Amino acid sequence: MDALGSVLNWLAEWGFIFVLVALTAFFCVRRPAQRRYFMRVLLLIGGIVIGSIFLAAAYGKLKPLAGFPWTWASMKTSIALFAIQVESYHVVSANTANMIAHVLPFAELFLGLWLISGILRRYSSLVACLFFVGFMIAIYSAYRRGLAIDCGCGVGPPEQAGPGALLRDGLRFLLPSLIVCFGAFWIRKQPAGATTAEVPGSAPASR
Repeated sequence: MDALGSVLNWLAEWGFIFVLVALTAFFCVRRPAQRRYFMRVLLLIGGIVIGSIFLAAAYGKLKPLAGFPWTWASMKTSIALFAIQVESYHVVSANTANMIAHVLPFAELFLGLWLISGILRRYSSLVACLFFVGFMIAIYSAYRRGLAIDCGCGVGPPEQAGPGALLRDGLRFLLPSLIVCFGAFWIRKQPAGATTAEVPGSAPASR
């Protein structure tokens, strides 16, 4: 499980680079069929990257403390510690923070798997954008009120709520989500009647 967590965290931290490379390739071509091809590649990569962010976040919140096995009891302890982080934002009551701590990791787990599956990607990426915007608003609110607290996202090493966390979330998390969301709606509106001759690597159409 530790190896899986390391892979998810690496994709969550650096996967945005692959999305930007795929976006660059998309803008470097002009033929409609080629653009559709590269956009599909971008959406595939982006779905995996953004899904990994949410899976890594869920993993970080549910992961048992060092030395403890993966059991429901140990995960409940981790959830209780996450509830303390949620309450430290001083936005909701202790009971509401406890409810959020019990729901959010599993919501992130579901959303991560949904994004990777590619099913209704327009909507899964839109939900992902809303999640990230909500997280960033919470971090900004804590920073504005002078709270020196861990952002509690569960991705990567602990980071204090502030400009650094906002920059990371904006560049590495929100930006690829917006790219995938716009791309998913864009490709939905494009005609799919291009000939196979226009698709990279395909044989010319017979006449």
